Amino acid sequence: MTYSLSRRELLQSVSSGFGYLAFAGLSSAAAAADAGVPASTNPLLPKPPHFPATAKRVIFLCMTGAPSHVDTFDYKPQLAKDHGKQGRYGGQLLKSQWEFRQRGESGLWISDLFPEVARHADDLCLIRSMNCDQPVHPGAQIQMHTGTAQFVRPSLGAWTLYGLGTENDSLPGFVSISPPAGSAQLIGSAFLPAIYGGTGIGRASRIGGAGGQRGSVGDTIPDIRNTRLSTNQQRTQLDLIQALNRDKLDRAGHAPGIEGAIESFELAFRMQDAMPDAMDISGETAETLAMYGADRGDTAAFGKQCLMARRLAESGVRFIEVTKGGWDHHQNLSTDLPQRCGEIDQPIAGLLADLKQRDLLKDTLVIWGGEFGRTPAAQNGDGRDHNNKGYTTWMAGGGVKPGFSYGETDEHGYAAVTDPCHIHDWHATILHLMGLDHTRLTYRYAGRDFRLTDVHGNVMKKIIA
Repeated sequence: MTYSLSRRELLQSVSSGFGYLAFAGLSSAAAAADAGVPASTNPLLPKPPHFPATAKRVIFLCMTGAPSHVDTFDYKPQLAKDHGKQGRYGGQLLKSQWEFRQRGESGLWISDLFPEVARHADDLCLIRSMNCDQPVHPGAQIQMHTGTAQFVRPSLGAWTLYGLGTENDSLPGFVSISPPAGSAQLIGSAFLPAIYGGTGIGRASRIGGAGGQRGSVGDTIPDIRNTRLSTNQQRTQLDLIQALNRDKLDRAGHAPGIEGAIESFELAFRMQDAMPDAMDISGETAETLAMYGADRGDTAAFGKQCLMARRLAESGVRFIEVTKGGWDHHQNLSTDLPQRCGEIDQPIAGLLADLKQRDLLKDTLVIWGGEFGRTPAAQNGDGRDHNNKGYTTWMAGGGVKPGFSYGETDEHGYAAVTDPCHIHDWHATILHLMGLDHTRLTYRYAGRDFRLTDVHGNVMKKIIA
């Protein structure tokens, strides 16, 4: 299902991003200097990485609700053999209803639920030993995005933008398309300079299992330009406001809030032209639209979002998140899971193919995954419960080993047993691929240095090409 957004609705949907910009008071040069980041009049200017990066940008395909790993990317033949037996924590073991097959030259085992993505098996790096600390959706979503579920902390996208800046000074460096529910915290900057927070486009995506994608971006992205004033009139108006801001700044001597407002107003002014152009897919060829499944049926909504993600990546946006809800399958697994997979299979395959043919996949890190997985045992007859002890995510491009499987869960898929990858390790590895040492990417706040991984995290060196 798709939605069309009016100009007012779009402005409201990006208001969180504008709000982050407008309250970018913490983004003063002094704060940046305290954090060891080079000071600049524009905090979004590109910054050198700690070491040569293999990934310049990230596209994170966030599946809220937690897809079942044992039905998609974690092949468990023993689960099929033990179907109907008592599970480890109660309930009867439930085999996958879909066949797994070895795909590509690499022979990765991938379910029939993803026939199109499976064609790109030799580009995928499956991480089959993920685990996190939170067994409930809100806490796990927060930990996946910020590294902790206990406190308000900056998001992964905000840390990336803080560490590297952006390559387009007329666009936000961090964009979330149909942001996840609770996005104020999930894509926010917390105590980091607020200009590093994500700009949300579209309404929040649902977590629940039925009903598909509630937060779809519509068929077109309406023009967000101010049609009541000409560009010259807006510039004159903004110059007056900026003159007042600078006068106050001169009198105050040091006022981070005013400095941040001056920066943010200028970026918002430039965004009026750049943002609609970057997200406008109307000029794409029929072949490209078909590649993403953006021209038809159930794949149209997510296909358009993936195509927008590619356009934003091409335009220099550092971190793009695309959210797809509806994976919380406590019941109706046999009907709802194929529907969800069918809605994203062609669009993701199209994204990978498009990035590859444009020579972008080599330095674009594509990430797919949810906040945790599902139990091998049945729930409600035709469903699976939450499982945070072992599940699967995957990466492609950006310097990861292609056609590679990392880690394992036990024979039924309950818990990670070989090369376990905690969410802190996942974050450390993503930052590493971006050329950032997670132990050095710090920000001083409330008397101590903070980082995304806190005092944890190890880079998964085995997955790096």
